[in-house]
Amino acid sequence: MTQFVATIAWERGAQPFADNRYSRAHAWRFDGGLTVPASSSPHSVALPMSDPGALDPEEALVAAVSSCHMLFFLSIAAQRGLIVDSYCDQAVGLMDRNGEGKMAITRITLAPAIVFGGERAPAAAELDAIHHSAHQKCYIANSIKAEVLIKGAP
Repeated sequence: MTQFVATIAWERGAQPFADNRYSRAHAWRFDGGLTVPASSSPHSVALPMSDPGALDPEEALVAAVSSCHMLFFLSIAAQRGLIVDSYCDQAVGLMDRNGEGKMAITRITLAPAIVFGGERAPAAAELDAIHHSAHQKCYIANSIKAEVLIKGAP
């Protein structure tokens, strides 16, 4: 069993609180020393209580799914003897009501653009197989209820 830790810190300071017009800006701190400015999404909590320049939990979830998929994709491609020169994904999360009527990220669509180098590029069937395997192995995708789609894959 492996444990992952994130410290999430928010302080009210001198701002009012009971009127619900307090800043949602806070910090995410990770064990490697990285601190990430975070906030609620302006789609969830209106400006100026949200910080549009900070990372919000919804964006972080979409990024985590995309990053996990990419890391497994790269590993599988290397195991198959493929050379990947670049991988760029513009992942999109859809917030909607789920089957229980609750607001949720119900779908995440990955749209990776991959450039292969070396002597061979995978045929479409092999590329689909690598994406399928990466999706099956992705810890984050295995941890969420949202549907994860990969553009160009069946």
